[in-house]
Amino acid sequence: MEELDDKSINAEEQGVLGHHKHGLTVLTCAVFMVGEMAGSGVLALPDALENAGWIGIVVIALSCVVCAYTGTILGRCWSIVQDRYPEMRGHVRYPYPAMGQITFGRPGRYLISIATNSALFGTAVVFLLLASQNLQMVVDHLFHKNLSFCFWLLIVAGILLPCTWPGTPKDFWPVAIGAMTATSLACVILVVVMGIDSKTAPPVVHRDVDLLSFAMAFGTIAYASCGHPAFPTFQTDMREPAKFGRAACLAYLVMAAMYLPVAITGYYVYGQNVKENVLQTVTAGTPLLIVELLITGHLVCSYIIVINPVCQEVEDIIGIERHFSVKRVLSRTVVCALVLFVAESVPHFGAVLSLVGGSSLTLLAFIAPPVFYLKLTSTAGDLWEAIPVPLHEKVLNVEIILVGIVCGVASTYSAIKVLASPNSFTPPCYVNLTAASG
Repeated sequence: MEELDDKSINAEEQGVLGHHKHGLTVLTCAVFMVGEMAGSGVLALPDALENAGWIGIVVIALSCVVCAYTGTILGRCWSIVQDRYPEMRGHVRYPYPAMGQITFGRPGRYLISIATNSALFGTAVVFLLLASQNLQMVVDHLFHKNLSFCFWLLIVAGILLPCTWPGTPKDFWPVAIGAMTATSLACVILVVVMGIDSKTAPPVVHRDVDLLSFAMAFGTIAYASCGHPAFPTFQTDMREPAKFGRAACLAYLVMAAMYLPVAITGYYVYGQNVKENVLQTVTAGTPLLIVELLITGHLVCSYIIVINPVCQEVEDIIGIERHFSVKRVLSRTVVCALVLFVAESVPHFGAVLSLVGGSSLTLLAFIAPPVFYLKLTSTAGDLWEAIPVPLHEKVLNVEIILVGIVCGVASTYSAIKVLASPNSFTPPCYVNLTAASG
């Protein structure tokens, strides 16, 4: 194996295989996973279900089941790596890329690193778009002032910029708990409000489903279901890392309980009238205002967390010290400016979300974990033997890989086609300052 790029601390600080005496339990790990994943995706699921048809209900449920499984085997992969390579038992700054390097050398590391940072950068764009969109609606509801969405992007990006300057998100754990609580409460209120809307809603008509719309829906569902880039980090912080699979199953059970009611209710109440952000479809009122504020709070906190790893990797590449400095402030300001530029250039929340979900997140959630698992278990070394995997599990992993490749390619193509389509093209904000979100 090539020498690893990560700098590890002494494994004795954490015990055998990275155990923490005061680390996360299965329950607290699941809470952090839900806090990291839930949020913007849930608002797009009613539209995704409308694009996929009723079969989308099965797709959402299966996505949660498959992601729970791939999250579990990703955890097994990290346990195998730690067992075989003592230098991996300490703190590793980029565990997922490290697994890529161990299994496929530097090309594997670079592929996972690029996919991870692309996913995080794209997610930051989505969070900025959606937070700005929600704040625009909040101000309109409260003060009846309809400031241009493009200006809201500038305002929100400017407010969040200083919050991105601190070093790492290691002290941000309360944010994850608050994010999960806010999103869970928002989902309950949202379902109730949509149920009230059903009493006065016109007869429901659904869109025609085709391959393009179904592929777009898959990208959105993948986006809402995937949190895999952060999973190895959560696992290394657990008291018993070997129980990470239990945390993953619990987290996705909670996710399904949040996602399915919102998606199904929005699908059957609004039909083809549902918008990419379901909050733009719900009848205005105090409950909707509460939901907008809760979701916006989640998005603001999550934006700070997801952009941080991208900033850290940029700083490592250009050689900026890991303590606070003017260079760090300048570097992170440039990264955030790039996020703002992309958001202003493509103010199209749904298509950007589907593009991120169908490309990098599909690779990280549906393709890489089974590939790594099959490679690591079949590899024997001087100090370890290959790990037998039942035939049915091998077949299952191959099927997940193939479905991930096909659906990922189709979803990425459909999202790019929508973004490039003249019918759905929204002028960049710096060309048309009155542009609204797509």
